[in-house]
Amino acid sequence: MADVTASKPPEGGSDDSAAPGAAPAVPVPAGESGGWAIIARVFPYVWPPGQAWVKRRVVVAFAALVLAKLVAVTTPLFYKAAVDTLTADAPDPAWALGIGAVGLTVAYGVTRLLNVGLQQLRDAVFAPVGQRALRSMALETFEHIHALSMRYHVTRRTGGLSRIMERGVKGVDFLLRFLLFSIAPLILELLLVGIILWVLFDFAYLAVVFGAIALYVWFTFAVTEWRVRIRREMNERDTDANQKAIDSLLNFETVKYFGAEAWEAGRYDDAMRGYERAAVRTQVSLGILNTGQAVIITVALVAVMIMAAIGVSRGALTVGDFVMVNAYMIQITMPLNFLGTVYREIRQALVDMGEMFGLLDHPADVTDAPGARPLRVKGGAVALDDVRFGYDPRRPILKGVTIRVDPGRTVAIVGPSGSGKSTIARLLFRFYDVQGGAVRIDGQDVREVTQTSLHAAIGVVPQDTVLFNDTIRYNIAYGRPGASDAEVERAARAARLHDFIATLPEGYDTPVGERGLKLSGGEKQRVGIARTLLKDPPILILDEATSALDTGTEQQIQAELREASKGRTVLTIAHRLSTIVDADRIVVLEAGVVVEEGTHDALLARGGRYAAMWHRQAAEEEEGV
Repeated sequence: MADVTASKPPEGGSDDSAAPGAAPAVPVPAGESGGWAIIARVFPYVWPPGQAWVKRRVVVAFAALVLAKLVAVTTPLFYKAAVDTLTADAPDPAWALGIGAVGLTVAYGVTRLLNVGLQQLRDAVFAPVGQRALRSMALETFEHIHALSMRYHVTRRTGGLSRIMERGVKGVDFLLRFLLFSIAPLILELLLVGIILWVLFDFAYLAVVFGAIALYVWFTFAVTEWRVRIRREMNERDTDANQKAIDSLLNFETVKYFGAEAWEAGRYDDAMRGYERAAVRTQVSLGILNTGQAVIITVALVAVMIMAAIGVSRGALTVGDFVMVNAYMIQITMPLNFLGTVYREIRQALVDMGEMFGLLDHPADVTDAPGARPLRVKGGAVALDDVRFGYDPRRPILKGVTIRVDPGRTVAIVGPSGSGKSTIARLLFRFYDVQGGAVRIDGQDVREVTQTSLHAAIGVVPQDTVLFNDTIRYNIAYGRPGASDAEVERAARAARLHDFIATLPEGYDTPVGERGLKLSGGEKQRVGIARTLLKDPPILILDEATSALDTGTEQQIQAELREASKGRTVLTIAHRLSTIVDADRIVVLEAGVVVEEGTHDALLARGGRYAAMWHRQAAEEEEGV
C-alpha cells in the first residue's frame, strides 16, 4: 500500500487522488495542543545550539529567499518598460534610459533566471539543514520507541507505530519545505506587490487585490477544514485496511492452513469499501474548493484589469502599466492556487507531528532510577523476594513468590499454563517492574541498576527464536555486535550449528528469510543458542526453549544447552519435565504461588504436584508412542 504524498494538482486547491496507505494507525495522545506549539518543537532541530554551520546555512537560505522575492517583484517593471518603449506610449523611466526595448527584454529574462537561481540556491543551502533535522527527529523517535516498556508494545500495533514515526517525519519535512519556502515567501511577495500597487497606481487596486486575497484565504481555509474532517475519516478507513493487510500477510501460513484466502480478501475489501466512499467525498469536495477559488481569483483579476483598461483609455496609464498589472496579478495568484494543498497538508502534517510528539511524550513505564549504577555481577546469584505482580492490577499473576538461585546453579520453574513462569523471566529482565517485593542479582535490586548493564548480564533463549531477515552470520553476531568471524564461528560450533552451515552454498552468508522462516525450528533454536553463547552472559534464562521441537531435536538441543549452562546461573522455564531432571532445584508454581520445590528425585518421592505432573506426562508420552 503506497504512502500518500502531496502532489501538484492540475488546477487550484489540493490533490487527494492518493493511494491507500496514508494514515497513522495508532491513536497516540497529542503531546501538544496547538499548531504553534508543535511548530515550536521543530525549531530546535532547525536552529540547534552549538551547531554554527547549521545556523549559517539557515541565514544564507533566508537571505536568498528574501533576495529572490525582491528580484521577483521587480521583474514586471522591466516588462512594463519594454512594452512602453515598443509602443512609444510613454517616456522611458530614468533607470531605463538608453537601454532600449531589446535591452529591457534581456533584463526581464535575466531577472526571471536570477529569481529561479536564487530559489534553487536557497533549496540547496537549506537541504543539509532539513535532512539533518529529519534524521535527528527520526532517530530520537526510533530510540524512544525502543525505550518504551513491554507493557506499551503489547497493547500497540507495530504497523501503527511505524506509521506514526514515518508520517511524523514526513510531516516535518513538508512543514519545513512549504511553511518556510512557500507560505513565508508568499506572504513577503504579497506585501511587496501590495506596496508597489499602492505607490505606482492607486489605493483602489490594493483594496481590490487584498480584498480578493482575504476572501480567497477565508474560503480556502473554511472548505479545507471541512475537507480535513473527511480526510481524517478516509485515513482511519485506510488504517483499518492497511492493518488487515499486514496482519494477513504476517500470518500467511495460517491463512493457507485454514484456506482463508477468500475470507481475508473479503475483510480487506470491506475495509477498502469504506476508504473508497471517503475518497469519493474528498474528490467531490476538491472540485468545490477548486471552483470557488477560480471564481474569486478570476473576478479579482478581471476587476483589476478593467480598472487598468479604464486608466489606459483615459491616458492616466500606459499599455505597459496594463501589462504590468496583469503580470503582478498572475504572479501572486499562481502560488495562491496551491494554498488549499499547502494548508491542508500543513494541517495534516501538524496532526501527524502531534501524534509523533505525543509518542515522544509518552513516558516509559520502566526507566533507570536517578543515580542508577551499572550492575556488578560477582557470582550471578538471583533472588525473588516475595514478588507480587499482575499485568492488570485486577488480576494478579504472582502472589508473593520467593525463589533463590545460587551462583552457577540451575533452577527450573515448572507449572501449568498461566501460573506465572514466563512472567518471572520478564521481571528478571525488567520488561516490567514488580508491584511488590523485589528481584535481585547478587543482592542488587534490578530497579536500582542501569537497564543496559542488566540486559548485558542476562542471556535469553526463548521458546520461539525470532531472527532478523538477514544472514546467519548477522543473526549470530547480533549477540555481540563487532564480534569477529572467528568468534561467530566458534559460537556456531558450540551450538553444533557449524556443520549444518558448512553444507549451505552461501555458508554463513545464507539469508534466513523473514523471521527466519527459511530455517527449521531446530536450526533457528541453534542460531538463538549460538547468539546467546556469543553474548557470553553470566546469567542464562531458558524460556521453554525446546517445547516446540520434536523429541530427537529436543534431546540434541538440550545437550547443547547443558553445555552452554556450565559456569552460569541458569533459570529454566520448562513445560516438558524430562528436560529439567538434572536441575539443581525445581520450583513448582501454581496460580502464582510456589507450592513445591526440591530436586527431581525428592519431588517424586514426595508424591505431590510435581509427581502428579511427571506421571501424567509420562503416560501421555507412552500413549503417543
